[in-house]
Amino acid sequence: MKRATVYFDEDLHRALKVKAAEVSSSISDLVNDSVRRSLAEDLEDLQAFRDRADEPIADFEDFLKRLKADGKL
Repeated sequence: MKRATVYFDEDLHRALKVKAAEVSSSISDLVNDSVRRSLAEDLEDLQAFRDRADEPIADFEDFLKRLKADGKL
């Protein structure tokens, strides 16, 4: 485990203390879990970009024109 100093807004710190007490956890554990989830979401987003890299690019203006022509706008 590596130690770091993190500064929280007072209201956020108070909310973290309450949450930690509610779930019988520490603020450090809550922050670590949140950071892990955030990084995992980033990995999922990057994978989605890679998965869609070969898709054709749609021109936004043409897309809007098609929606209007189809009566969807």
